[in-house]
Amino acid sequence: FLQLKLWNKYRVSNIPSLIFIDASTGKVVCRNGLLVIRDDPEGLEFPWGPKPFSEVVAGPLLRNNGQTLDSNALEGSHVGVYFSAHWCPPCRSLTRVLVESYRKIKEAGQKFEILFVSADRSEDSFKQYFSEMPWVAVPYADEARRSRLNRLYGIQGIPTLIVLDSKGDVITRQGRVEVLNDIECREFPWHPKPVLELTDSNAVQLNEGPCLVLFVDSEDDGESEAAKQLIQPIAEKIIAKYKAKEEEA
Repeated sequence: FLQLKLWNKYRVSNIPSLIFIDASTGKVVCRNGLLVIRDDPEGLEFPWGPKPFSEVVAGPLLRNNGQTLDSNALEGSHVGVYFSAHWCPPCRSLTRVLVESYRKIKEAGQKFEILFVSADRSEDSFKQYFSEMPWVAVPYADEARRSRLNRLYGIQGIPTLIVLDSKGDVITRQGRVEVLNDIECREFPWHPKPVLELTDSNAVQLNEGPCLVLFVDSEDDGESEAAKQLIQPIAEKIIAKYKAKEEEA
């Protein structure tokens, strides 16, 4: 039972998985300990605490026409950090949708940029995939920076889209779900909702921790809205409790 609670608490979805915790506070220091050990075998960066996005991403970025720009160009914008690869079919499917979402958001006058962090297996594959993208990328050759971004967000699978606010703080780790559920981008930048209608695209979240699913007989009779009003205050209370502890709900 204790093992199951630990798996749920730290959202472990595959093994091996190594998570570093601050023993004095119980808070997660780093979710992707395996990458830490690979990148810093001498422990020179111990205790491997989280660093600001602006510090981790610092350096030149690429556009697919070969132009470069400095990472400080992202300042003041919402940023989608997109972990993806050409060899991954779900990634390619999401990229097609994301290109349209990106254009709609930009055309609406929103300050938004996407940063592609490649998990491709070669530079040629990276270039081929990146040629389809209208946003910026970490250079493929800069493996250390790509790895640090993976470590920063504890990436365990792709595609993953992390949406940040203009200060570099995480709005949602479920950018993939949000983009697929909001094709018109009316709810950008997709602040998390306490209660969601269960769909094919967001059902993946059921694997990430304890969930309450409330089934209703008929949406036409208004039961769906009544059910939402019933559980909304409960969900808001739970989220507020974790926010006060500065933890993810």
